[in-house]
Amino acid sequence: MALPKRRTSKARRDRRRSHDRLTSVNLSLCPQCHEPKMPHRVCPHCGTYKGKEVVEVEEG
Repeated sequence: MALPKRRTSKARRDRRRSHDRLTSVNLSLCPQCHEPKMPHRVCPHCGTYKGKEVVEVEEG
């Protein structure tokens, strides 16, 4: 079984991990209520999707 001959340096390790970070969620504005929402999903604020009311939202 192969073993590393040298210890991996912190710089090399961190360079490799530079792409492992989390990305922020992309949000778009709802065309009805102009609140931020995730794309291709029902708006949690007004309950509409593609201009039609899909879910009845309780005020509270």
